[in-house]
Amino acid sequence: MSVSPLSRTDDVDPDVRRFIQRTGADFAALAAVAPPTTITRRREICEQVRAPWARGGPDMAETRMVQFGSDGVRARIHIPQSGAGKGTLIYLHGGGWTVFSIDTHDRLMREYADRTGCAVVGLDYALSPEHRFPRALEDVEACLSWLRVDGAAYGLSTGRIALGGDSAGGNLSLATALRLRDRGEPLPDALLLNYAALDTDPRPSYKRYDGDHYMLTTDEMRDFWISYLGKPSTDDPYARPLLADLAGLPPVHLCIAECDILTDQNTELAARLEAAGVEVSAMVYKGATHSFLEAVSISACAGRALQDASDWLAGILNA
Repeated sequence: MSVSPLSRTDDVDPDVRRFIQRTGADFAALAAVAPPTTITRRREICEQVRAPWARGGPDMAETRMVQFGSDGVRARIHIPQSGAGKGTLIYLHGGGWTVFSIDTHDRLMREYADRTGCAVVGLDYALSPEHRFPRALEDVEACLSWLRVDGAAYGLSTGRIALGGDSAGGNLSLATALRLRDRGEPLPDALLLNYAALDTDPRPSYKRYDGDHYMLTTDEMRDFWISYLGKPSTDDPYARPLLADLAGLPPVHLCIAECDILTDQNTELAARLEAAGVEVSAMVYKGATHSFLEAVSISACAGRALQDASDWLAGILNA
């Protein structure tokens, strides 16, 4: 008997499956009260759905909010109990450039801080569709400049800087590095890319892992790109990093979810980075879906992935 890729449910890690079911049920319940017919309402629902998953986890020695730049971009600093370490990770949350925030991803940032022994700065970059490409990239670059100039005043170590994020945040991390490289400006010392969105063109994994039971759907990804770009696609490699020449980038760690429509884009990126002479670490997590890291409170798979990335980051930032 043949099995349609869209009907498979036993290939997802059971704990990750529970995460998807709970967040899906919570979204449906909130949408039934007041449908997400506006972007404001959709963001409200997304924040409420993810709030329970952002709680708990490591306690920090210090957490504080800062603002910088002429637009008053917000960022949250987490310094772990072990201290700020020798380097700092700037983390960019996912959400299709359209939803989520440093609040929805707060636990992830604290997990990285605790596991690496380094400070983490979470950036609340401008969201689309109000602020389309390349505004978010400009916010990331402003954050890097602020960290290098003023970070020490906030107890941050600026000798080594990593830039990373999940999904849309992974896209922004890689694209920022490409922009800096092309302008001949200082690069981050490492890039952390968690199931990054890298291209508007679908790959075969779009068909294998489409559907709500895999968290991210092809329709959602299409709508996110339109929100970010104002159109379905573009030839700009800073929006679609898989179009770019990848030579000259710093070391990259890729966390790849097996059961994700973006899987093939990420494995393709790993191969192209290696071919370009970039030091690359790529790990595919069996049974993991898009957003699975946020299930760390119940998922051993998410815990392993966070620890793998943190060990890799610590080896660079604390060297």
